[in-house]
Amino acid sequence: MLALAGCGEKPADAPKVPPAPKATAWPMTRGGPALTGAAVAPVPREPVVAWTFTAPGPVNAEAAIAGGRVFIGSDKGRLHCLDAATGREVWSFETKDAVNAAPAVGGGRVYLSSNDGKLYALAADTGAVVWTLATDEKISSGDTLVRNPGGPGEWVLVNGYDGTTRALDAADGRVVWSYATGNYINGAPAIVDGRFVVFGGCDAQLHVVGLADGQVLRTIDAEAYIPASIGTFGKMAFCGNYANQTVAFDVEAGTVAWKYQDRAMPFFSSPAVNERLVLIGSRDKYLHAIDRLKGEAVWKFRTGGRVEGAPILFNDAVVFGSADGRLYAAELAAGAELWRLELGEALTASPAFGANLIVVGGEKGTVFAVRAGPAPAR
Repeated sequence: MLALAGCGEKPADAPKVPPAPKATAWPMTRGGPALTGAAVAPVPREPVVAWTFTAPGPVNAEAAIAGGRVFIGSDKGRLHCLDAATGREVWSFETKDAVNAAPAVGGGRVYLSSNDGKLYALAADTGAVVWTLATDEKISSGDTLVRNPGGPGEWVLVNGYDGTTRALDAADGRVVWSYATGNYINGAPAIVDGRFVVFGGCDAQLHVVGLADGQVLRTIDAEAYIPASIGTFGKMAFCGNYANQTVAFDVEAGTVAWKYQDRAMPFFSSPAVNERLVLIGSRDKYLHAIDRLKGEAVWKFRTGGRVEGAPILFNDAVVFGSADGRLYAAELAAGAELWRLELGEALTASPAFGANLIVVGGEKGTVFAVRAGPAPAR
């Protein structure tokens, strides 16, 4: 473990952080526009599988959960709308390529990106197409739904493999602004301090763009490709890179606050972040807990497989999946195991939490919905 320079953020400051999602909803990737990966709820105890659903192909996409529905995509190009109480399929929508990320849900619509290069706006109750946006390359990242900063309505922010970030009017799909980076972008756009759109990509830069107008404010060198969505807290952003590092950035100052490196293995996971910790999975089979301000290791939790899905931060614990086929919960103070649940297939998708369920997809196509137990007596 290598601890590097201290964070430029003062511990006494109280950073502005958008509220985490309620236990009843996880309406977009990482739970909300700041991509913190946090849920305001205690971790479910004595977990049991409430229901399963079998998709036609591997499920590498994170779910969105809202309005009593679970929306989750598969590598076969389908988005499935499931009843959160029973797992019954309500409707499905077919794209022409894999769906690898969570949709965004709001205002009676579902905003879905596909590797077929299109962003679809669908009616949440029926799956009917409202509008589409076509791009020249695949879109493998989740969509971010935000309020229009200068007027009524909402915008959908989307990144694509054409190297472009777009802000679209959610009502009709009109492009409000676009910003081109010149290289692939894998992760979703994060909103920092209500003013900045922040993301990284295959140009090894963290991009900071004005939310209101899409004008670039600064770029910060990450030294290597950024393979996933970043996580944020206050005015700080955090991500893994191909140089086997987790990097912290001061978004407003435009500087690198610290770098963390433990082993010669990349961090492909998106992080979850709270006031104390940055939690991120690695191909070294560990979940790493890093001090948010100092960039130093706090604890590590070993699993039997790669940890590539992003974790969920609960009030008292963190939950994450592993390619060893298990879902784990660990307490935050020292990483002690609270429970593990054997699900029987590799979990490379990020779990989501809503409707009091942890929902995660597996590589064999099973969608698992996990609730607090114990199971009711028969």
